[in-house]
Amino acid sequence: MVKRVTPIEADALLKEGWTYLDVRSIPEFEGGHPAGAANVPLLHLAGGRMAPNPSFQSVVEGNFAKDTKIVVGCKAGPRSAQAAALLEAAGYTDIVDMRGGFHGERDPFGRVAMAGWAESGLPVETSAPPEKTYAELEKHAANG
Repeated sequence: MVKRVTPIEADALLKEGWTYLDVRSIPEFEGGHPAGAANVPLLHLAGGRMAPNPSFQSVVEGNFAKDTKIVVGCKAGPRSAQAAALLEAAGYTDIVDMRGGFHGERDPFGRVAMAGWAESGLPVETSAPPEKTYAELEKHAANG
């Protein structure tokens, strides 16, 4: 079972040297993400729909050792929970799932059940160094 943390707890882990892995689509990531995050989408936006990224696991494995301490986050929680479980099943030993994602977890009535990263006032950026973008992470994984 993957451990879940709040955005505030995730921020504390990042300050200890953990890596933030944003598993949202490239356009979502480019719209704003936790400062220093790396982007490997679990799903790609294709033709207005979300479709599985068949390279997700291989790109993560090609860039992050199995003992890398990783905080996994998405938009609201479901994708990161799925990605964290996949990575744990693949042998990653230090994986946590960030509840609330970037924009917050909502209850069935649309109310905030868990504030997300942005709503928690944590550092956000809209650009990323090339080595944190999916295009570069994918290239690095392919070149081994």
